[in-house]
Amino acid sequence: MDTQNTSVRPHAQPRNGGENHPSRGTRAHNRSGGVIHDNSRHTSRFTVIGNHLAQHAELSLLAIGLAVHIQSLPGGALIDIRTLAARFPEGKTRIAAALRELETHGYLRRTCERTGSGRIVTRTVSCNQPGRSGATDGPGDGPAPKPKARRPARREGEPPRRALPAVPQPAYPAPDLLRSATEVLAGLRRGDPRLLLSATDVEHLAPGVAAWLERDLPPSAVHHALTADLPAEPLHRPAAFLAHRLAAQLPPVPPFSAPAAPETVRHPLRNCDACDHAFRAAEPGRCRGCRTEPPGAHPSG
Repeated sequence: MDTQNTSVRPHAQPRNGGENHPSRGTRAHNRSGGVIHDNSRHTSRFTVIGNHLAQHAELSLLAIGLAVHIQSLPGGALIDIRTLAARFPEGKTRIAAALRELETHGYLRRTCERTGSGRIVTRTVSCNQPGRSGATDGPGDGPAPKPKARRPARREGEPPRRALPAVPQPAYPAPDLLRSATEVLAGLRRGDPRLLLSATDVEHLAPGVAAWLERDLPPSAVHHALTADLPAEPLHRPAAFLAHRLAAQLPPVPPFSAPAAPETVRHPLRNCDACDHAFRAAEPGRCRGCRTEPPGAHPSG
């Protein structure tokens, strides 16, 4: 009766003293000193942040953190330099530099607009995915898909469309600079109806015009350079013609030692690092009013 049944398989024994238990996997994984994530699922009061921002290779840590804070705010919240400096200890100078970083990499779009009363105000748009746009329903909601402009279908027997020639690129593609470039391109058709451009053409050519405006040329001078001495024959590809002219006739960068005449200087609009008001200057910094105020009027970090 006490004979053991040798046909029964022995019970499986735990391997490595239970080291394969799911709850102990992270302990073994962390022997190299890496991070352990103790994650819980959020069900309310959260903001979705893309790794393209959280792990951005060029943005500073302050800029990444500031972008996360801005994206978590409700629509209409104030994010001017003075408000952010009152909220965080970094100070106006560092916050202004971080905002410029986000603007350069497309996470912020700041434009200066004139109100009906004549006052210039700054409009700021926070982009959670640079390169895409669309209205959002609230914090945490993704952007609406951006409809892509479609060109008319190629007719039978029509040769394939060639890509437009490359255009010069501005050193600092500020939103206000690109907006001025777009206005120049949109106004070309008033001088010659053959220079009617599509939205896709304007998007391609705008950086080239911005590169000209960066060289202290007023929009009227750029308009004249693009419309003067046009060929008499029909322009089958006006965008290609303008792209070639933008690249071939790009003026040199004016030397800093030779001051330009006041009527030819048109610096891009900047946001003052102290008061956040718009002013024109070659480089970011403070407006004339803040530079002449007594020390301590606008403390910086």
